[in-house]
Amino acid sequence: MSGRGHGAHLPWPRARQAAGLLGGRRSPVPRDLPLADALGAVLAADVRALAGLPAFDASAMDGFAVAGRGPWRLVGTQLAGASPAAAALRPGEAVEIATGARVPKDTEAVLPYELAAVRDGRVDGPVEEGRHVRWAGEETAPGETVLTRGAVVGPAALGLAASLGHETLPVLRPRVSVLVTGDEVTTSGLPGDGSVRDAIGPMLPGIVDRAGGRVEDVRHLGDDRRPLLGAVAGADRDVVAVCGSSSRGPADHLRSVLAELDASVVVDGVACRPGHPQLLAHTDRTVFVGLPGNPGAALVAAVTLLVPLLAAMAGRADPCGGLPPAVLEGQVSAHPRDTRLVPVRLDGDRARPVGHDRPGSLRGAALADAYAVVPPDWGGAEADLLRLP
Repeated sequence: MSGRGHGAHLPWPRARQAAGLLGGRRSPVPRDLPLADALGAVLAADVRALAGLPAFDASAMDGFAVAGRGPWRLVGTQLAGASPAAAALRPGEAVEIATGARVPKDTEAVLPYELAAVRDGRVDGPVEEGRHVRWAGEETAPGETVLTRGAVVGPAALGLAASLGHETLPVLRPRVSVLVTGDEVTTSGLPGDGSVRDAIGPMLPGIVDRAGGRVEDVRHLGDDRRPLLGAVAGADRDVVAVCGSSSRGPADHLRSVLAELDASVVVDGVACRPGHPQLLAHTDRTVFVGLPGNPGAALVAAVTLLVPLLAAMAGRADPCGGLPPAVLEGQVSAHPRDTRLVPVRLDGDRARPVGHDRPGSLRGAALADAYAVVPPDWGGAEADLLRLP
């Protein structure tokens, strides 16, 4: 296993940069995903209209479809979703019509109810030729490009794709497996008597999703090396996040497992508090991210390595970025060697620590809007911010 030696913790900014650079070189294979699974992903190809929009000539108002000059004789009713009108309108005829209903052939306009006068089977009122009719293809022509490669799929894009006949979308969405290790970790019930509830497994899917990836499975392993080796060696995913085996204790086997797989190490420890026992490595087909077992430290490590890695792989902006610096209030001191990530609430251009920021706790992060980045040489006052995923 090639890489950095023991104790050579990377400065926090360089670790984040290294994760982004690695992700930029590891673009996943494009996949056609169902619309519901494509939300937040990046389009791998242009999307064209499979049908026109509207697909047929439809009424834009509740009222009367008319032909020729008025007053018009009422000859029927047309509702949305009903079969097409049996016959075309002749000059001087009108059909009562609902919004979204197909207009009869030779309709010239729709007269809204509020402008219409109806009496003795006839309707009259002011109309403008072509008014209040959605003509087939006027919004989007069949075959027209409506979404372009590289765009992030949002809710409106999903609705547009569905309206144009798409069932799937071609996207870049890295597939992620999560391995949570530890004999003491349980997935249900109250913690106590030597057991702790898994907080990282429920936390990571949302983080991964915000970064443009998708957690395909969450597995829980004990502290034995052999099951970890089998799970890591057999992983068929773009990224594997291993939680709780990234330090150097007797139950931390991730380094030796990766060495057995001849993985290349990019980051072996990060000079940050909390979360310094982090690991980033890769084989030809998979990237491995080692996260600490303490939930608060694991979240910092995910923001440090996992988020920039996945965002770059997916071809999208880092979701933790984009916040301007803020004046950091309260009693905050820099660490002599490591970058501190302090959970804060934001109020305009000011940030106030919320406390509860120990490595084993997520309480501070749950209360916070962002992490304030406090480097070792911080001089007080302003601090850079990282948006919490």
